[in-house]
Amino acid sequence: MRFSVTVGAVGPGRDPRGLAELARVAEESGWDALFLEDYLVYQGDESEPTWDPWVCLAAMAMTTSRIRIGTTVTPVPRRRPWKLAAEAVALDQLSGGRFILGVGIGDPNDPFMGRAGEPTEPRVLAEMLDEALEVIDRLWTGSPVSFAGKHYQLDGVRLAARPVQQPRIPIWVGGNLLVPAVRRRIARWDGSCAYKGSTDAPQQITPADVRALLAERAGPFDVKVSGGDPAEFAAAGATWWGRWIPPASTEDTLAVIRKGPPHI
Repeated sequence: MRFSVTVGAVGPGRDPRGLAELARVAEESGWDALFLEDYLVYQGDESEPTWDPWVCLAAMAMTTSRIRIGTTVTPVPRRRPWKLAAEAVALDQLSGGRFILGVGIGDPNDPFMGRAGEPTEPRVLAEMLDEALEVIDRLWTGSPVSFAGKHYQLDGVRLAARPVQQPRIPIWVGGNLLVPAVRRRIARWDGSCAYKGSTDAPQQITPADVRALLAERAGPFDVKVSGGDPAEFAAAGATWWGRWIPPASTEDTLAVIRKGPPHI
């Protein structure tokens, strides 16, 4: 089992310079990854300064050499898939093949969705996510891509730059584990960073949930969990255990990170 820290790029000390330093300390303290939540406005709170996580990830890549970096999760329907594909390749190259792309439909209440004229219906967002992932995966091959979907259309376009990681940058799927469409999406890609229950009434994922997920997916597969007993999750087959640190002072965040991961 490997161990990660997840933070939001929000507030003092979590700007690009601050997060580059957090990543350096995380690597020094024995963590295996530092993931960023991907918001333009952090959880809808427009009073807090929120920093672009992709710029922050580039800074983090430059101060580390071992730990994985990535998003948990990027609201893919808010992005143009081809631009997201190109940015992910650039980060994978910059980090030497250490990037992980966590994906989800996004929060329909995000002010830069509904209030910016973007779709907010979960069914539509799910369609956009599934189409976008297909487009991104095909663009990462470096071959010309034609695609005729409901939401995206491409006519023989190509991104020549390719990721370091093959066959692709790992795609981890977020969302509510209790939703059948989310489980089908998880089974299609490379890992799960899903939660359980609604965001306003979350439930603890259990080792039994992990075993059920692994039974639905053949071949190597990552399952990232948080909370609970890391040893029990490791025995169930989970490959990652994560610690989320809510917005806090730089000193408090560094204090948690410097304690290092749990020992099992």
